[in-house]
Amino acid sequence: MSDVGFVGLGNMGRPMAERLIGAGLSLVVNDRSDAALAALSAAGAVAARSLDALTARAETVFLSLPTPAVVLAVCQQIAAAPGVVKRVVDLSTTGPKVEMEAAEALAAAGVALVDCPVSGGIAGARKGALALMAAGPSPHFETVQPMLAALGKVIRVADEPGKAQVMKLINNICSAAALAITSEAMVMGAKAGLDADIMVEVLNSGSGRTSASADKIPRFVLPRGFDFGFAIALSLKDIRLCLEEAERLGVPMMVGNAVRMLFSITQADLGPEADMTAIIRPLEKWAGTEVRGKAAGA
Repeated sequence: MSDVGFVGLGNMGRPMAERLIGAGLSLVVNDRSDAALAALSAAGAVAARSLDALTARAETVFLSLPTPAVVLAVCQQIAAAPGVVKRVVDLSTTGPKVEMEAAEALAAAGVALVDCPVSGGIAGARKGALALMAAGPSPHFETVQPMLAALGKVIRVADEPGKAQVMKLINNICSAAALAITSEAMVMGAKAGLDADIMVEVLNSGSGRTSASADKIPRFVLPRGFDFGFAIALSLKDIRLCLEEAERLGVPMMVGNAVRMLFSITQADLGPEADMTAIIRPLEKWAGTEVRGKAAGA
């Protein structure tokens, strides 16, 4: 099997790259961080000091990059000097507009794009338990599907790049909304004198259960760690992309706009690098209470 490239070894990229190495792939990696390259080299990958060095060796190149602008720039650079690359698999969240622009740039160089954003966070990436939403030409999807299976459950959404991005934005706005309303409800309960751990138990036993009550609140809020691993600025980027696409489609999103407001307030209050689970903290400050579980100690 030929070498496989991986560009972007951040919070999500590194564990995904490690999963691919564990699946037996010969991985060539590229990142701006020397420390990230050294860590993957120690895990069995070959470090490429430039993107051109990577594209000279890899027929399939995975991307896990932080912003749409960076994804587009990297795809344009690959298109300018494709080397032996036949396909790019984009695991990032760009929104459909940029993804289609990237697909067009690559197609002009004879390179296919498989649009494949992921959901499940760092924990899912480490366990190989992500949900992967894929859209791309059938022959290329079939080539990469066994590789993607090392990362989690692969669900093919459509043939056209960009469609999987729409699905990811839908998933993300639902997840963000669940975190926002569950945070508000938990602050309300704390202000009323309810025990936080008992509130979570009740929610998860009834119709109020969400991804936030089942995972984010008990694991990252009640212990007061706020360390889910996804920055508020990146969350806001995903929310903004969703609302922009909804507006383009003519779909009103009143709840989505309210969610963006709470995330924006949190970023202004705590900074762009604050964890997304910290959206509860401005609510606590306004209410004059704190949502603290037994895991947080006294």
